[in-house]
Amino acid sequence: MTRLKGSDLLALGFMTFALFLGAGNIIFPPSAGLAAGEHVWRAALGFLLTGVGLPLLTVVALARVGGGMDRLTAPLGKRAGAMLAVAVYLAIGPLFATPRTAVVSFEMGVAPFTGESGIALFVYSAAYFAAVLFLALNPGRLVDSIGKFITPVLLSALLVLGGAAILAPAGEIGSATQAYQAAPLVEGFLQGYLTMDTLGALVFGIVIATAIRDRGVKDAALVTRYSMIAGSIAALGLSLVYLALFYLGATSQGIAGEAQNGVQILTAYVQHTFGTAGSLLLAVVITLACLTTAVGLLTACGEFFSKLLPVSYRTVVLVFGAFSLLVANQGLTQLISLSVPVLVGLYPLAIVLIALSLADRLWVDPRRVFVPTMAVALVFGVADGLAAAGFNGLVPAAFAKLPLAHQSLGWLLPVLAVLVISALVDRLMGKSVEAVA
Repeated sequence: MTRLKGSDLLALGFMTFALFLGAGNIIFPPSAGLAAGEHVWRAALGFLLTGVGLPLLTVVALARVGGGMDRLTAPLGKRAGAMLAVAVYLAIGPLFATPRTAVVSFEMGVAPFTGESGIALFVYSAAYFAAVLFLALNPGRLVDSIGKFITPVLLSALLVLGGAAILAPAGEIGSATQAYQAAPLVEGFLQGYLTMDTLGALVFGIVIATAIRDRGVKDAALVTRYSMIAGSIAALGLSLVYLALFYLGATSQGIAGEAQNGVQILTAYVQHTFGTAGSLLLAVVITLACLTTAVGLLTACGEFFSKLLPVSYRTVVLVFGAFSLLVANQGLTQLISLSVPVLVGLYPLAIVLIALSLADRLWVDPRRVFVPTMAVALVFGVADGLAAAGFNGLVPAAFAKLPLAHQSLGWLLPVLAVLVISALVDRLMGKSVEAVA
């Protein structure tokens, strides 16, 4: 039986860390820390639950079923599983995550010199996506080479930035906004949605398991175990990055109190601490990191939709690249505000799917538990998404009276209730005719 050495596991852990480390991981913790103020550590704990804990559980769930998202959604049926997969790929692809990489790199690398002009953003994003399309259509060894170069440089930059945030803060921890004064843990929990790492893990989990099998590991239990170890190494690295960036944001109210997003906070801090040279170096590193992330996301979407639809990989990449260009020109603040309702609606489905998959040994016939529980998560997720978008008139009044409804977590208790009932019915009915056969 093939077993991996410690050095192999460490390499897998760094690979997993690199898969998840993108624009969202760097820009959202500072903005949450700035808003959390004196409640920064409770908000950070909530953020770690959805920004680190859920992606780690997703990696484990995918390793246990031994496949990709299609295996995870099998109890829902092919059609429902395909619809959920489409929603996930669109979210991490042309709707939000891919355009976000362009806007983040623009605001960090170009906007400080050109200003926030629409023309500058369009010219930059057009050149940016031209490079992304070239790399996505001609991947070869070029993307791997860039990735191997960028990841160590980005890690070094983050170590310097995190160390400076702790050892040379810009000021004292500021005061919390009203939302964080009322419920810092819940607000941090919801901010963790914005990293999209749980949705990304639904795509990347199979990559990690495949990398383990490529090293000669065939035993399913070992694949799961090694996936957990690799995920834990990545989770530790991400947690340290998040905590340092939360503290950076919380201590930057004096220099970035009017900032509208995390990019502006980071830019202000780096300029304050390291000067123009430091700002230029960070801008270049973040831009290259965003570029490789965008190529990976666009490539993943191209491969998925070219298999799902009667269109070529090249066509999907070109269409999604052009669409991402249009979305990117909405600007970062607008893009984030548009993504919140969608993520609030989509994340309950992802959370419930992962939880049910991890507890699969408890179900006699998984379909009896998955279908009703996921259906309720869908209904309440859509309701919370509509409320987050400001369409409260479309949401039944009873939904707003549920516990945690005002924190976009109104789905939690109804889902738990349906889960308990479904599990009891599943036990009472015993094995289905198909399962016995």
